Amino acid sequence: MNINKIADAIELDAGESIDGLRESLQEMQAGNIARETTPEQILLQQARHALKLSQTKFASLISTPVATIRDWEQGRFKPSGSALVLCKLAIKHPDILLSDLDQPRI
Repeated sequence: MNINKIADAIELDAGESIDGLRESLQEMQAGNIARETTPEQILLQQARHALKLSQTKFASLISTPVATIRDWEQGRFKPSGSALVLCKLAIKHPDILLSDLDQPRI
């Protein structure tokens, strides 16, 4: 199995680079058990990507420690309901949240 060729085809189909794709394909090829990804993890990552923000900048935007964002995205802890609602808003209306980046913090 040519992992790079498969990954290139998947990314071409997706229209974007996918972090960790090649590593995941290598794990699959080696027969390693895949990690489970929760809907909450996917939602958080989609929100951050919709906003085009790093974990650090996303954490700053929602006034949350970056370690908490990492824990949520890696599935160590579940985000609060309000954080999930915020993520849904970020995906549907990123401009609303991004406009807050220009505002001074109190």
